[in-house]
Amino acid sequence: MPVYRLTKEIIFPPPQLSGKEGLVAIGGDLSEKRLLLAYNLGIFPWYSEDEPILWWSPDPRLVIYPDEIRISKSLHKIIKKNVFHITFDMAFEQVINLCAGVRRKKNEGTWIVPDMIEAYCMLFKSGYAHSVEAWKDNKLAGGLYGVSLGRCFFGESMFSLEANASKVAFVALSQYLENKAFDFIDCQVATDHLKRFGAKEIHRSLFLKQLKKALVLPTLKGIWDYQS
Repeated sequence: MPVYRLTKEIIFPPPQLSGKEGLVAIGGDLSEKRLLLAYNLGIFPWYSEDEPILWWSPDPRLVIYPDEIRISKSLHKIIKKNVFHITFDMAFEQVINLCAGVRRKKNEGTWIVPDMIEAYCMLFKSGYAHSVEAWKDNKLAGGLYGVSLGRCFFGESMFSLEANASKVAFVALSQYLENKAFDFIDCQVATDHLKRFGAKEIHRSLFLKQLKKALVLPTLKGIWDYQS
């Protein structure tokens, strides 16, 4: 399959034209307008510092339906003990930088390069990106961030400095989204960690159909009001 090289024009080829691994296009920029169009089409950027911007729409796609999340008994106990204080949108820049930094320290590599950090901080200021923070003893212990459009939350990354911190943050997010009648959380590609929460792989055609339905409803822009 051909890989499309983007120009300054804010357009993407249909995600169904992606290659076997899900690569849709190469190049372009990380402007707010382009990023929002990409997410509306089920496409997201994912690349390393030594690469041009790469745009993906994998098949199958990993999703979690908020009302189907699975919580282990041990995690239930931690949540009930209130080990972590959960907030939303209180430390977005810290969260995204720690998501990148923790992966680097573990030598896992990261797609959260400086240009990505700048672009998603811009989306946060515009009310489209959100963070969930888990605090312990008034220090940031874990968290996650992503993008919200319509009734879909596109999860991007999470980190933990304390055991289970990001897990508790993720449960809080799922419960919040369920209360707000969100259709699903897009987890992008499969991981055993997310599958243990009940994430499932679905065909891209079904994902795009469900995404189209979720995008009909208005986006909950701005700071999300939540504190545990």
